[in-house]
Parts: sequence; structure tokens; C-alpha cells
Amino acid sequence: MPDPVEQLIEVGRKVVATRLVVGSGGNLSARAPDGDTCWVTGAGTWLDELSTSSFSLVRISDGAVLSGHPEPSTEVLLHLLSYQARLDANALIHLHPQLSVLLDAMGHQIRLVTTDHAFYVREVGRVPWYRPGTEELARAAAAAVTGGCNCVILAQHGCSVLADTVELAHKRVLNLEEAARATYSALLLGGPVPECPAEFMHDPTPA
Repeated sequence: MPDPVEQLIEVGRKVVATRLVVGSGGNLSARAPDGDTCWVTGAGTWLDELSTSSFSLVRISDGAVLSGHPEPSTEVLLHLLSYQARLDANALIHLHPQLSVLLDAMGHQIRLVTTDHAFYVREVGRVPWYRPGTEELARAAAAAVTGGCNCVILAQHGCSVLADTVELAHKRVLNLEEAARATYSALLLGGPVPECPAEFMHDPTPA
């Protein structure tokens, strides 16, 4: 079984290398096998410079940091409340993807243009602006995923993407930003923005 921490380290390198984010623009986590703790990137870490010592082990039920671990990201409550709301989620990627955030800020809905977008993202939720790192933001983000939505835009801030594996969360966040690029391109071309056929949205098959 893949080590989730090693997977998160690799994801951190890839999202920076592909210019999805600037080096410190977000935080990552994965639920530990015990189910009630999660590994969260530490405060002040750069996503492309992560190592095993960059992660804090935090109890999901009460936020306690286990002895010997560094302080977690200031957004740790976003991860904990989302895991409490979604027992099926084992990974959360919170990033600051510029185009997704820009389109949302300008009032444009991110459209799922291709079958990849539809299969991996399915729907795009959003929460209004709350100050980063606050309980208000964490509660709003957790409420947005309670019904099964896996990809949420945090207004003028970033995104929160859930999955049952680190690999799938990575695929979802990549396709979310790619859907934003496709939406942006269609708007530049004069629109309207096309969407994946409804028959596929209702019965998606693996891409």
C-alpha cells in the first residue's frame, strides 16, 4: 500500500513544477490508517520542498497535535472539519490555483467541458470569502462537501479538493484547474462555454 506521506511529498513537487501554484500556496493532508489522525503539512512549509519531517500528525476529533510533531498549517481546521464531515475522504488538497480563483471572483462558473473534467470533478462547489485560517472558513468548506461535492472554490483564496486516495485528489485538482483554463479560453473566444454532454454527466465512465 502506498505511503500517503510520500505521495503527498510527490504531489507537492508536481503541483509547483507544473505551475499550478507558487511554492507555499496551499497545504496537503492524508488520513492515517487509524482513521482518527491525519498527516498535515506543517506551518510555513513550501510544497516543493517537503520531506517526512515537514508533516504534523493531528488528531481529527479534537485537533490535538501528537507529541514530537511540528505545528500544522494555519489551515489545519479546514482539513479536520472536512474529514469529520466526509468519513469516506482520505486525502485533502488545498491549493491556491490562480485561474480557478480568478474566474470565480469575476462571477464566471467553471464549466466541465471535457469527459475528463466531468469524470474527475463532477461538480464545482463554492463558499463565499472568509478570512483564511479561520473557523468560519473551515466550517463553510466542510458544509460544502457534506452532500458529496469533492471540489470547492474558496472565494478569492483557493480550492479544497477531497478524495479517497491522494492520487485521486491530485487528479481532481488538476482537472479542476484545467476546466478553469478551458472555461477561460472559451470566454476569450466569445463563448458560450460548452459543457460535457448531459448523458455522460449522468453516467460517467472512467477516462
